[in-house]
Amino acid sequence: MNSHFERTGPLTELTSYPQWAQDMVADCASTKQSVVDHQLWARMSDGTLGRDGTINFMCGIWPVIERFPGYMAMSLLKTQYGRSAGDNLARRWLVRNIRVEQNHAEYWLHWAEGVGVSRDEVLNGMPPRGTQTLAHWCEEVSSGDSLVASIAATNYAVEGATGEWSQLIYESESYKQRFPEKTRAGSLRWLQLHAAYDDTHPWEALEIVCTLLGTSPAAEEVAHITACIKRSYTSMRILADRCVQPSRMLNVLSEAAA
Repeated sequence: MNSHFERTGPLTELTSYPQWAQDMVADCASTKQSVVDHQLWARMSDGTLGRDGTINFMCGIWPVIERFPGYMAMSLLKTQYGRSAGDNLARRWLVRNIRVEQNHAEYWLHWAEGVGVSRDEVLNGMPPRGTQTLAHWCEEVSSGDSLVASIAATNYAVEGATGEWSQLIYESESYKQRFPEKTRAGSLRWLQLHAAYDDTHPWEALEIVCTLLGTSPAAEEVAHITACIKRSYTSMRILADRCVQPSRMLNVLSEAAA
């Protein structure tokens, strides 16, 4: 039985959400932390990632950046106004935030150009093998799974972890200083936005998830949503792993899979 849920406590406090959601977040915590603690962010910040890794990062994540409004649009297509409080909340939130996402692809290209990766390399290059794992999963869950699963996997999990790793890089003064002062603000715009607004964005997504499922969803529903969230984190970690590997290793992987 899915009892109605309406948040009464603060948005960003986990205790404002049903016990099953608190348990789910705790269950997923170590998997999420493997993304946030990944060596990629420290190597980007201290300048030891190198050009190959930087290209892998900028080109590898680009498919997710470019398609993210599409993932949200597919979630929007699953809503039906008036069917439930969760549908109504999701509909309003998705319509508003798809518009927020509209300029993020351009900001990503500015960041890439700022670190020496050309627009053409990002737009027309082949992402390193293995980095497509996250894009493929986001496409799969957004197109073929339920509304609650797609929001949990993309807007809660992907955006939540992204908000944390982007903040780590954006707060690095040594990283900022590597950009010319004249172009620094434009180059770091994507990072600035994600390190800031994503503090609440994933919480809003969690509220939608809980409103859709209620206070006492079936155990199998919770298990499925938990698995979707963990798969998002795992896909992000695989992508990060590929970014820090030398290009020679990526070529070996490509040849082995051919």
